[in-house]
This record gives sequence, C-alpha cells and structure tokens, in this order.
Amino acid sequence: MEKFNQIDWKKFFFSVLRMAIGWHFLFEGVSKLVIPNWSSYSYLANSTGPFSWFYQMMVSSPEILKVIDILNIYGLILIGLGLFIGIFSRLAALAGTFLLALYYFAYPPFGASLFSVGEGHLFIVDKIFIEAGVLIFIVFYKEKGFGIDSLIEIIKRNKEKSQSQKTNAPPYSDSRREVLKNLATLPFLGFMGFLAAKSNKKYNFDVMSGATIQLNQVALSELKGTLPKGKIGDHEISRMVLGGNLIGGWAHSRDLIYVPELFKAYNTEKKIYETLIIAEKAGINAINIGFPTNALLAKYKRLTGSKIKVISQVGPNMEKNDYYEFINKAIDFGVDIIQIQGNWCDWLVRDKKIDVIQKMMDNIRSQRYTAGLAAHSIESIIACEENGIIPDYYMKTMHHDQYWSAHPREFRFPFEVDGKEYLDHNRFHNNMFCLFPERTIEFVNKAKVPVMGYKVLAAGAIEPKDGFKWAFENGADFICVGMFDFQIVRDVNICMETLSNLNNRKREWYG
Repeated sequence: MEKFNQIDWKKFFFSVLRMAIGWHFLFEGVSKLVIPNWSSYSYLANSTGPFSWFYQMMVSSPEILKVIDILNIYGLILIGLGLFIGIFSRLAALAGTFLLALYYFAYPPFGASLFSVGEGHLFIVDKIFIEAGVLIFIVFYKEKGFGIDSLIEIIKRNKEKSQSQKTNAPPYSDSRREVLKNLATLPFLGFMGFLAAKSNKKYNFDVMSGATIQLNQVALSELKGTLPKGKIGDHEISRMVLGGNLIGGWAHSRDLIYVPELFKAYNTEKKIYETLIIAEKAGINAINIGFPTNALLAKYKRLTGSKIKVISQVGPNMEKNDYYEFINKAIDFGVDIIQIQGNWCDWLVRDKKIDVIQKMMDNIRSQRYTAGLAAHSIESIIACEENGIIPDYYMKTMHHDQYWSAHPREFRFPFEVDGKEYLDHNRFHNNMFCLFPERTIEFVNKAKVPVMGYKVLAAGAIEPKDGFKWAFENGADFICVGMFDFQIVRDVNICMETLSNLNNRKREWYG
C-alpha cells in the first residue's frame, strides 16, 4: 500500500496523455508508410476554406508533392516516437501542434452552415483543434512525465551528485526505481506495436479516414437543403437510406453480364469510403447492407469514427439448422438494426417454413434490436401478417411496371424474384422486383408500422423523379436507394423536392 501511495499520479496521468497522442501520430505515420503509393494529393487538392490556394499550390508539381509526402510521413513518425517514449517531448509537441494546424486549416470547421457539419467536426472546435490544444499544454507544462527526457535528467543529477561527493557510488535505490519507470515506455511501445501488427493481419493498415479520401466538394455545395428524417424503433433515420447492393457488387443488370464486374472494379474500398462519406455529408445517415458487407462497414466506422446507422440483412443457416448464427454475427459487427433478408423471407414462406421467420424475429427482439422484415413478393409479408408476425418495420420492393424491360403481367408469378432466369422475353430475367404493384400499394396503405420501399427505381430502369414520387405517394415512409458517389447529391435533392411536393399520398406517415 505504501508503494502504491508513492506513485506520482500527476506524473502518471500526464505521461498517459502524452503517450496516447504520441501513439496517434505514430500509427498515422506508419500506416501511410506501409501503404504502397500513398499520397496526400487528394487531401490537398480538395482542401476547402480561405487557405485552399496554399494547399493546392503544394500539389502544383510532382517534386513538391513528393517532398511534402516524405515530410508528412516521417514527421508523424518522429513526433509520435518523441511523444510516446518522452524524448525531446516538448519539441515534438511543438512540431505536432504545427502539423495539426496545417491539417486544421486544410478543412477548417467554419465558413459553412452550422447544420451541415458532422460528428467530430463542430463549428471552430473540432478533434484536431482539441488535440492541438493538448499539445500546446504539453509544450508549456513544467512536468515532462515518464520517459527518456526524465531519465536523462536523473542520470545528470546522479552524475553531479557523485562528483560533488567525490565517489563512484551507484545511484540510490529510489533512482533505480525512477530509471525503471522511465524506461517503461519502451516495452509498452513494443506491446502496442505487437497489437497493431496483429490487428493489421486481420484488417490491414488503412488511412482512408485521412489524406486518401477525395470528395466531390463541388457536388456537395449543390445541396438544396436538409434531408428529412423519421423514426424506426428508437432510431432516427433519414427518409432516404443508402442501398448496399452497388457497393457490395450485386447488380440487377438483366442480361448485361459484365455489369457486376464493372461495379466491383469501380467500387474499390477507397471509392466505397468516399461514397459513404459523401452520403453522410449529404444527410443520409443510414445504409442497408447485405450480410457480407458488414466487415467493410465495421472497418469504415472504426477508421473514420462514422456514426452511420447500419441496417444488416440476415438469413438463417439452413445447412446447420442454426437460425441465429448471422443475427449474432451482425451484432458482433456492431450493427444498429437487423432485418430478415427479402429473398429469405420469400423462400421460407414459399417452402412453408414461416415458423423460422417467427423464431428469428423473436431472437432479434430478445437481444433488444429493432427487427425488420423484407420481401420481394407481396405474398410473403401478407402470409407473415396473417400468422401474427408483425415486424418493427417492413421493407418491400416498391416500383411501378411502366418501363421497357418489365415482362407482361400475365406471365408474372409469386416468388419468382431471385429464382430461375428465363430466356423467354415474356418471363422473369432479373428485370422486375415488385411483380404486382397494385397489391403492394394495397398492403402498404393498411400497414401500421413504418415501410421502407426498396428497388424503387427497378434497379436503374426508372428515373429517380418518377420512382421516388411513386414510392412516397403510395405509402413508403422511407426509400432505400443504391447510388454511386456521383449520383448522391442529385438524388438527395430530388428526394427533398419530392417530399416537399407530395399531393396524392393517402397513408399517414409512420415513423
């Protein structure tokens, strides 16, 4: 107990604060160093604010940019090492403050609407501002904390004492303890490095949250308002939700066999991150994804600090008769809302296994998650309702059939979506997702829970102005739309305009 009381807690907590910021700098620097062909070009070229000319000047020639990249990478590493192990820590803190100031004014948190900024990017005071403030405190605070600087002072002090006493006696035991304390930053650095390397094997180093992201700032400046929101369960959701098919590579492309590969080639991980950031800045705060995309969204949120709400689609593992495996995995990924996938709902109803849907819904709710139920075939959710299965919200394909590739009504059959694709032009061939629009409208207008319409553009066959209006007027409370990055601002503006001019909606708003 006596040794516990002898700990200098003020020095200890100051050291932890200094080391934490040092680790942030060090990790950012090493991440940039190990990524092949990393460049700050997009970060600098897209800078905003009154000093954008200065940053854009930095990318005026490849030679200047190369020097800046080297200074940035090794500056981060050296500053991080200095702060973490406590060597030249005040100089490192001063250099860190200067570097953060450059970051701060590249994208200053002022000069735009107070209501258009996001989490961690408040008016004037943002995360960079706060961290720079702490570094200034470290520069002027007399305490150095545990580290090499303090160890050097101990060595000098003992040397002076030995000379004054004219003896070669070793340092006192108290000094030995101080030496050990100040050297503790080195093994701790090794421990943190080991954990980071272990994490890298699973996730890979990534600095997508920083200088590799290139946003279409011009497009964002064309936003015409704020996207309205509604509620699903306890979650406030934007009326337009980002669909996950495009970033997941699932393309409903009729007989165009190259399109799925084209989607995947365009939507690299970097491009997906850019798309998500643009969507959030445009006011879309939720995304509905297929289960395989959960790992990518978890990584995106971890790296960027994003607060986007993730709606994860799940199905049962019928091979193992495990109905809850993917529910539990989705929760482990940190999703916000869990929804039984549309094709699984159709298949389970078709195969007379509706009890599986009930068990999955009960399990989702037992874990205190909002439970959604999706379907392509209207027969599926009608059957669920008749059996007393009422979700917290429905997600139903909602589009009309007045487009060229819709096959004739007399050749449409329940449950054929995600089924066999016929070569007969009169039959289904990945071309239609709301087979009986009038029956969907009838059900939706009687529903007493929120309804999210999806495939509202029939996978690109219907113009957004037409598809959005049709879905909202016929009862959808939310729409889920798959969009490429260059489409987002346009579609958000169309959605806001549509919501402002609805004249024929009969159903009351839910959520």
